[in-house]
Amino acid sequence: MKSDIEIARSCSMKRIEEVAAAAGIAADDLELYGKYMAKVPLSLIDEQRVACNRLILVSSISPTRAGIGKTTVSIGLSMALNRLGKRSVLALREPSLGPCFGMKGGAAGGGYAQVVPMEKINLHFTGDFHAITSAHNMIAALLDNYIYQHRGEGFTLKEVLWRRVMDVNDRSLRTIVTGLGASTDGLPSQSGFDITPASEIMAALCLADSEADLRRRIENMVLGIKFDDRPFTVRDLGVAGAITVLLMDAVKPNLVQTLEGTPALVHGGPFANIAHGCNSLLATKVAMSLSDYAVTEAGFGADLGAEKFLDIKCRKGEIHPRVTVLVTTLRGLKMHGGLTEGDSREQERHALVEGFANLDRHMENLRRFGQPVVVTLNRYGDDTDEEIALLAVHCKLQGVCFAENNVFMKGGEGAEELARLVIDTIDHAGAKGISFAYSDTDTIEEKVTKVAQKVYGARSVILKKAARRKLARIHAWGMDRFPICIAKTQFSFSDDPGQLGAARNFDLTIRDFIINGGAEMVVAVAGDIMRMPGLPKTPQAEKIDLIRGQIEGLA
Repeated sequence: MKSDIEIARSCSMKRIEEVAAAAGIAADDLELYGKYMAKVPLSLIDEQRVACNRLILVSSISPTRAGIGKTTVSIGLSMALNRLGKRSVLALREPSLGPCFGMKGGAAGGGYAQVVPMEKINLHFTGDFHAITSAHNMIAALLDNYIYQHRGEGFTLKEVLWRRVMDVNDRSLRTIVTGLGASTDGLPSQSGFDITPASEIMAALCLADSEADLRRRIENMVLGIKFDDRPFTVRDLGVAGAITVLLMDAVKPNLVQTLEGTPALVHGGPFANIAHGCNSLLATKVAMSLSDYAVTEAGFGADLGAEKFLDIKCRKGEIHPRVTVLVTTLRGLKMHGGLTEGDSREQERHALVEGFANLDRHMENLRRFGQPVVVTLNRYGDDTDEEIALLAVHCKLQGVCFAENNVFMKGGEGAEELARLVIDTIDHAGAKGISFAYSDTDTIEEKVTKVAQKVYGARSVILKKAARRKLARIHAWGMDRFPICIAKTQFSFSDDPGQLGAARNFDLTIRDFIINGGAEMVVAVAGDIMRMPGLPKTPQAEKIDLIRGQIEGLA
């Protein structure tokens, strides 16, 4: 079997103008980035077509360390829909350099279900992440300068909230001290770095519905707290225009293609364990405007990505998926069923059956949101027909449609059965709306409690002292109306990554609240989750090299 990068190189890509023409985009509307990538204008959004689109959300069970394969399935499903004569466009997130050079490697799909050119998409792409990083850190520099230049006038902040970001996993930068040295080097203060996908600029760009809306959101970003307990914002700093200028290209969605030439919009990249985990609303709406069946994914398991997609993105963007495809693997189910290395075949079978509890919880949650669910198995070479039959029977008993797929080996052809099932489900039982987990009028504490109890299965929510102090501030600033974005481990329903399966009756501990005044959401930090990941003992970077002019080891 060829590697992902070898498969990607062996395909014959279409010129991006040809891909655009197939989607109904005029060549004059393209801002070209070489032969195979382009930016597209926001004027392509047609709200009437958006309202009629049969949007398909792809989510998954709680993942293993290697993931579950949502992106691969999303790509394969969109290709399969086009093979069946349907008009489908894909909308995905951009990969982050942190995981690409850390644990994960490439994140542009896999096997024969990839978006290309995969090397460029996985690396610097069209520069969106760099623009977001620069914009975020420009605010940090301008804020530090404002404090430094106005200190003689008595200006200072009681607390600075704005940290820095970079798109690299670097645990050493989680907490730092800036301004050391001579008095002309700034004022000493404690700060730190988050990874770029956790940036509020990233979240705001992905939730904005226009360039003007992005500008408005930037103005409302809270940078610190004055001594009268009022927020100090980018509007107070007077630099919203300059920051918007840095993002004027990044806000436009990127058009690429799948290995089979299907149009794909790849734009934005917040993580679902520390942010809201969806590609940009703008890219999704462009995909919906250009197709009858738009396919998109939400990050990590359905408790994180799908919940945030529905409760945050759909609520604010006034869209909703007609069906959710829930991706699973036998390996993932066995892990959640307690499989350990060296178990016998009978023990494996038992672990598989026990692991169904994780799948069932995700199905139950999605149904509570009003979503019809189609379960698909991402098949691996060592999966047995007997085990697959067990899963199929279990889904039938749960009243949920099931189809295995083999998009990794067969591309779109490997998802045709799944595509037919999705079409049929939409035609006969497609969702008409969303039953949100909480209402806008609930307090932030009520919103967190409802998600924790309804979606995660928690007994109660414990708020640390620092979190309670933040709640009082959120209420005083009139931000209770914002949706909540819970940052927690992706490996468990609880805040403990070791609690696999379908954990219930645990206490969810919220240690902090982070106010995203521009993204218009409140991030609740649960357990020990970090907004700046670290690198593993053997990072993927050790395998990546440039050999005879070609990149190797990226996937």
